[in-house]
Amino acid sequence: MKAIWNGAIGFGLVNIPVKMYSAVESSNLDLDMLDKSDLSNIRFKRVNEKTGKEVKWENIVKAYALEGNYVVLEPEDYAAASPEKTKVFSIEQFVQEEEVDSVYFEVPYFLEPQKNAENAYFLLLKALSETKKAGIGTFVMRDKEVFGMVRPYNDEILIVQRLRFGQEIRDYHGLKMPKVKDPKAGELKMAISLIEQTAEKFDPAAYKDTYAEDLLKIIENKAKGKKIKKVSTDDDNDGKVIDLMAQLKASLEHSKKAKKVS
Repeated sequence: MKAIWNGAIGFGLVNIPVKMYSAVESSNLDLDMLDKSDLSNIRFKRVNEKTGKEVKWENIVKAYALEGNYVVLEPEDYAAASPEKTKVFSIEQFVQEEEVDSVYFEVPYFLEPQKNAENAYFLLLKALSETKKAGIGTFVMRDKEVFGMVRPYNDEILIVQRLRFGQEIRDYHGLKMPKVKDPKAGELKMAISLIEQTAEKFDPAAYKDTYAEDLLKIIENKAKGKKIKKVSTDDDNDGKVIDLMAQLKASLEHSKKAKKVS
């Protein structure tokens, strides 16, 4: 793996030099965009708006429009904006992990201690594990400020969970939500029974992205000249009144049968 950030975790007055690596990778199929007429690849070019000519990457700069004029930014300008944050993720507070709602979660990154930082790294790892706390702070990566949470992962490695800033979460009060009403007692009791009957300890290994595999099978069958059966995607319940009690009863029976089989 290639490190995407080199810096340090600021833990009080202690700086822990670390390297950061992406902790996830996409399982999607890599699909190319083609011209339908002759299946030629589609190419995207960076073109000068005035001349219509393609611009080489090394000749492209970033700028901000201010009062009708562009202010071009140089590499040193980004570092000057917040020099301490470009190299240090300073932990500003410690919180209980469960206090951070999952709506704030983005991508995770693994942290690897750099040379001679092992003792401080494992000290922080152990301290967070013992207290069940996570460190909250910000740092700059790729010219953007990142809001993140440092926490133990499997009690073996530190991970940075990238978080969304509060202002990035939309206000849902503008949605046309119906007035909250209490469900019928019998339906609620049955819904709780269904939840408890199918409750298990979370096992991420039990879940796998099968859509990409199924799509690849379709692609392989098409390559062999096989016809693909069309499937209706219409919602059968669209606009229909749903008998909740009947569906809950059927769900409970299905769950019981599934458990007997397993």
